[in-house]
Amino acid sequence: MKILVCISHVPDTTSKINFTNGDTEFDTNGVQYVINPNDEYGLTRAISFQEQQGATVTVVNVGGPETEPTLRKALAIGANEAIRVNATPTDGFFVAKQLAEIIKNGNYDLVIAGKESLDYNGGMVPGMTAGILDFNFLNSCTNITVDGTNVKAIREIDGGKETVSTTLPLVIGAQKGLVEEKDLRIPNMRGIMTARTKPLTISDPVEAPINTKAVKFEKPAPKSAVKLVSPDNLDELINLLHNEAKVI
Repeated sequence: MKILVCISHVPDTTSKINFTNGDTEFDTNGVQYVINPNDEYGLTRAISFQEQQGATVTVVNVGGPETEPTLRKALAIGANEAIRVNATPTDGFFVAKQLAEIIKNGNYDLVIAGKESLDYNGGMVPGMTAGILDFNFLNSCTNITVDGTNVKAIREIDGGKETVSTTLPLVIGAQKGLVEEKDLRIPNMRGIMTARTKPLTISDPVEAPINTKAVKFEKPAPKSAVKLVSPDNLDELINLLHNEAKVI
């Protein structure tokens, strides 16, 4: 089984976020990047397929040279090889077109992508990629088993979980629960050294229309100061809860 894991290069949640050029561009200065958490769950599950069923695991990213440390980390975790599509990920459709070309040329059976990335939370890429390729698609996956070309998966839905069966080729949108957090892999020294010799292929992008663009970014409004009310002044407390907080 050939597995392709799509890796997003996203800011660490502890990084301070700022914008430049009139709040139209993300400021990357001083920002630490990591593997998108939903993608990391998918990568860990792919490595378990590698260990248990002899699958080959390739990771792919759409981005510039600055994303290569993230790909190298994925190789250190256990992926066999990496591909970087040398393009700026302008919008979800553009990324999906690039991934679809890689998948088509590589004849992958199972494509694992995070259901959404931590930075923009678009949640569009896995479904659009499957649509372009006419692959089966399951989103919000929390469990998956593969027997030959037959697949059973559990996905999270409103109010519960759904168990489904389908066949390869398949694209899934992974999320927390696909593996336990305790099972996430941390690169060890051997993995880091081995990653240096594993192939990282640079691929030229295919043409794709850019249908959307960021007009402006805006941070959430800062929280207002806490108002303290004397325990003897219940009328003021009720007034604030009713007219300002609007909770009663």
